Amino acid sequence: MSESIRISVDAMGGDKGPRVAVEGAYLFWRERKNTTYIFHGRESELAPLVAEFPELGKVSRIVHCDNVISMEEKPSQALRKGRGNSSMWAAVQSVRDGEADVAISGGNTGALMAMSTMCLRPIEGISRPAIAAIWPTLRTDIIVLDVGATVGGDAKQLTDFSILGAALARALFDQDLPTVGLLNVGTEEMKGHDEVKEAARILSAASGEGFVYHGFVEGDDIGKGTVDVVVTEGFAGNIALKTAEGTARQVGTYIRNALKADIISMIGAAIAGQALEALKRKLDPRNINGGVFLGLNGVVIKSHGGTDEIGFKGALGLAYEMARNRVMDKIAEGLRRFPTLNAAPAPAAAPEPEAKPA
Repeated sequence: MSESIRISVDAMGGDKGPRVAVEGAYLFWRERKNTTYIFHGRESELAPLVAEFPELGKVSRIVHCDNVISMEEKPSQALRKGRGNSSMWAAVQSVRDGEADVAISGGNTGALMAMSTMCLRPIEGISRPAIAAIWPTLRTDIIVLDVGATVGGDAKQLTDFSILGAALARALFDQDLPTVGLLNVGTEEMKGHDEVKEAARILSAASGEGFVYHGFVEGDDIGKGTVDVVVTEGFAGNIALKTAEGTARQVGTYIRNALKADIISMIGAAIAGQALEALKRKLDPRNINGGVFLGLNGVVIKSHGGTDEIGFKGALGLAYEMARNRVMDKIAEGLRRFPTLNAAPAPAAAPEPEAKPA
């Protein structure tokens, strides 16, 4: 069996309570038995749930935390209330203290980013962390960032995001030189605001050092898979993510309704059952659940707050791959290849995200 992967879980995060986290962990453990779990939360609620899955109980432990961060709390409020004593903080702290390889939470996105930044601190040379999404396309899965951590972005931040995204692509997709594109209102060089143009200049000069700079890309290039890494600031990235998720649900509903329209449609659906099932899996947002916090001294995964145990299992799969592929080592390598990143110091205070990817 391969090296054990230790996963720290904020079991109280999310809209549906701790059962989703525990059942999701059990489902994932059945596929990856080289995983162990630390569940952070109220022991009175967690212990009976874990007891329902004796095999999971043998590879997990519970860390009691009375304090739970709600979905409605602002990041600043969450920090004041939960720093040092909440299930969310404890889950991230386990990574900082070397007890776990990766942390995961389905809780309040802004609070999780603020706590992760405060607890783990940004990597030296990275201006602000980003949230990266694994995005299915017509070609293959790609990486899109930032999808909600930082609203607005200067050239330095867009450059940082490019290097972080390229490092993630090298780790997850085993690519030596992933292609990077800057999301813009057009592909022509004269289009876009000054910060995007300046980021393009920096990336073009550094192309070949851990990535290949493709140039500007437009919104439809995301679904095409034109590049391996699409870089934008969090406002546009979050809108793109929510639009894609909504479109997937919309198309899925159209297909289901069409296949039930009449007897001929239902017969056709029965004949094409296997192909339709594959399409259903492709369109199911649960199968791509999870955003990666990049740019910190540790790995944190954000699961969608409203997901079920299947979706949480998918987010655990992403956490597993991040740890197994030693993404932090790949990011460190990327920083060494691109010394321009060291031009600006990391911020002294934790950012307060304004957009929420889940």
